[in-house]
Amino acid sequence: MTWEAAVPAAITGASLDWTGPTAHPYEQLQELVIHFLASRLRRLPPSCGPVRLIGVDGHAGSGKSTFAGQLADALGGAPVLHLDDIASHDELFDWTGRLMDEVITPLGRDETAHYAVYDWHARRFGPSRALPPAPVILLEGVGAGRRALRPYLARLLWMELSPEESWARGRSRDGVEQREFWEGWVTAEQRHFAEDPSRPYADLLVRQCQKGYTLTKGPAGTVGPDHEVTHGDGPAAMC
Repeated sequence: MTWEAAVPAAITGASLDWTGPTAHPYEQLQELVIHFLASRLRRLPPSCGPVRLIGVDGHAGSGKSTFAGQLADALGGAPVLHLDDIASHDELFDWTGRLMDEVITPLGRDETAHYAVYDWHARRFGPSRALPPAPVILLEGVGAGRRALRPYLARLLWMELSPEESWARGRSRDGVEQREFWEGWVTAEQRHFAEDPSRPYADLLVRQCQKGYTLTKGPAGTVGPDHEVTHGDGPAAMC
């Protein structure tokens, strides 16, 4: 049995005739499942020129960057465009036009995109960064699944964590020096998702657990894996 066949069987508790590199597939389930997801994403049709653009959205502090980093590794070093590099103090969410002009349109023409990266400490944009077309590119950040971007996404993943828990994690991560910023951010994020929600259009809901993730079909119902998937060390990783 191959690892791609074993992962869904292991998750559902089916009997396995395992001939892989370890005695039991649960020992490598965390790595296998995220590679299983990556393999499904690779097989999607391109959505933005030659690129399969995968959105990773969720509330600030919900774990988007960590998850996107692990998925990028499983995709063999896929590029990750962090929307924190696009947004700014003056444009927390009003950056759609720049992203379209600097990134989406060039990639759609199979050209290298160039976008200015915002420095949140210096409060100004820095040098331009190049983003060549790639088979899969991850677009990570609050608002990655907004209305204007969804036509260019091959799949939309949503980090399933409540806003209160997400914001508490973000505040703890950023410390007291960012307290004033967070007060303004929460209001802006609430306004954004009230006007342009992402979760109802998510193909996959990603829940972080003690030892990994669970992946379930989202409201849009077009997830790669065909059923609930556990991304962890074994059955104990279920939430």
